[in-house]
Amino acid sequence: MPGSDAPRALMIQGTGSDVGKSLLVAGLCRAFRNRGLSVRPFKPQNMSNNAAVTIDGGEIGRAQALQARAAGIDLSVHLNPVLLKPQSDTGAQVVVQGRVEGTANARDYHALKPKLLPRVLDSFRITAEGADLVLVEGAGSPAEVNLRAGDIANMGFAEAAGVPVVLAADIERGGVLASLVGTYALLSESERALTKGYIVNKFRGDTSLFDGAFEIIRGQTGMESFGVVPFFALARLLPQEDSVSLGFESDGGASIKIAALRLSRIANFDDLDPLAAEPDVEVRIIEPGSAVPGDTDVIIIPGSKSTLGDLAQIRAEGWDIDIAAHHRRGGWVVGLCGGYQILGRRVSDPGGIEGAPSEADGLGLLDIETIIEGDKTLSEVVGVDVETGEAVRGYEMHIGKTTGPGLRAPFLTIDGRGEGARSEDGRVCGTYLHGIFAADGFRHAFLARLGAKPGGGIAYDAQIEDVLDKLAAHLETHLDLDGLLALAAPIEGLRATG
Repeated sequence: MPGSDAPRALMIQGTGSDVGKSLLVAGLCRAFRNRGLSVRPFKPQNMSNNAAVTIDGGEIGRAQALQARAAGIDLSVHLNPVLLKPQSDTGAQVVVQGRVEGTANARDYHALKPKLLPRVLDSFRITAEGADLVLVEGAGSPAEVNLRAGDIANMGFAEAAGVPVVLAADIERGGVLASLVGTYALLSESERALTKGYIVNKFRGDTSLFDGAFEIIRGQTGMESFGVVPFFALARLLPQEDSVSLGFESDGGASIKIAALRLSRIANFDDLDPLAAEPDVEVRIIEPGSAVPGDTDVIIIPGSKSTLGDLAQIRAEGWDIDIAAHHRRGGWVVGLCGGYQILGRRVSDPGGIEGAPSEADGLGLLDIETIIEGDKTLSEVVGVDVETGEAVRGYEMHIGKTTGPGLRAPFLTIDGRGEGARSEDGRVCGTYLHGIFAADGFRHAFLARLGAKPGGGIAYDAQIEDVLDKLAAHLETHLDLDGLLALAAPIEGLRATG
């Protein structure tokens, strides 16, 4: 395909949420890149509080950041032009081409979608310029035909852009034949014309047992299979996009135990992934209704899309009592972004940025106060841990101004200025910087202070690259990549430069 007349595109849609679309697109990006193609990922609309900062100063879904890494390209706001960041059960912050454009409840957003389609298509064309192949990821399922009017995430986008579709179905959930046939049955004639085949994902056991299903699906839909993908266990080592599936495996033998609170509006929880990847560390997600275990070494209060709302949840769950007792026993507490704000003496939202104007006492473990106001800070930064001198790299993504005496003992230094805060005893730390635990030297030094076994520790970025390569090889083995590539259709009005 390099040097072909025009960039081409193919869309992976799912028969439901969490069927593995994001992982499939990431693996296909790496597989086709390994074949020498210039590949770009694209997701018209995403809903996630797990976001990444782009080099053009915006934000996109974390899944698209992983896919861009797999494709070997820089992050751009155009890879995910519409990002919805839930702030409550009924409303979400609306980010368009990397910038916050307000908040909307579900009904208001449904009415807004048709106005967003031209900008989504514009981002799609920008993404495709100079590429050989664009791999588009849908959202949720096209079978939600009650919401079809104005759709920009699935078939609405596919029809507007003229992109062929392959359905991905998760056999691990059960009912995979019904999900494929049922999804196809609910599509319109024009949508069926674009739907060229399917992939069965997450198969455990002997894939030959599925052989008899191919004719059944073909007879009911006319769709052909592009392959059955066995369950890819190493996916647990890649950043997770959806907090619904947030959790980490453990054999119970780790010497360091970290407890992370599952906040109601938890955000950027991939901060935990490098810690969970360490062989001597167990990361426990503390679910609502559960207490923090007494043998915990570190409590992490992660990022939050609704700081005051999650502060109220911490008190309602009794986690504030657990945190105070843990600290009195000599345990460590780390707050990241919203978690950092929660650790202070006071949090105020006078302008109602997160909801109704309100304020509340924080946990009081750091001598700081935060006012949620001003523009959102979005930037990639590098810094140094004050305690160890180890370098860190990450990104800021927050709204709010933090002040107070606690800032005189910063957690980090960035460009010669202090950032974050550290308690007098050194065991409570907070920072606005996401991604700090991905820095191997800093992470290893942090864990060493907690008693990590000497000589251990992984190289996190190298591990991610290795898993992406193994995922690509996995898909090469089990999918018809030649068939998928042949199916990709030229994008009208664009020429390739390869």
